[in-house]
Amino acid sequence: MSGASSVATEILKGCVKWYDGVKGYGFVAVDDGGGDVLLHANCLRRSNVSEAPEGASITLEAVEGERGRQAVAILEMGDDPAITADPLPTQVAEVTQDASDWMPARIKWFDRAKGFGFLNIFGDKADVFVHMETLRLAGITDLDAGEALATKIVAGPRGKMSSEVCQWESVETEQPSA
Repeated sequence: MSGASSVATEILKGCVKWYDGVKGYGFVAVDDGGGDVLLHANCLRRSNVSEAPEGASITLEAVEGERGRQAVAILEMGDDPAITADPLPTQVAEVTQDASDWMPARIKWFDRAKGFGFLNIFGDKADVFVHMETLRLAGITDLDAGEALATKIVAGPRGKMSSEVCQWESVETEQPSA
């Protein structure tokens, strides 16, 4: 391949929408109204940035690719602003009587600062919403991506929702009689 190709870049400002260090990517909501910008772990490494906390202000350099805009350099990463928990399901504790049986689940992602996250039930690809208040009721303070737990599911206003959780090891299982 001869010669260097020139790719047009643009300088954008916005905030980190979310970033998953396990997956190695996330998205930045930018101020220009042109849609989110992909933020990949390689960009963080090239820019000598160790993390991209959700809600942090960011100035970046981006290019337009086949799948949309992608950050190629982080020019400035601001502090993580105070994020208050999303007050979504205040009715979580009230709906447990209609919940399913305990089901095995794995945490997809959970953001303690925002106060919510999502999990997946084994054998079902649909996301299940889990709120910080549900964890507090179970005495759980935080969850890590990939962590296994047990949950009961209810139909929430926006889809499946976890109404109760507990550590998987604490669920008593009954063996069917032979």
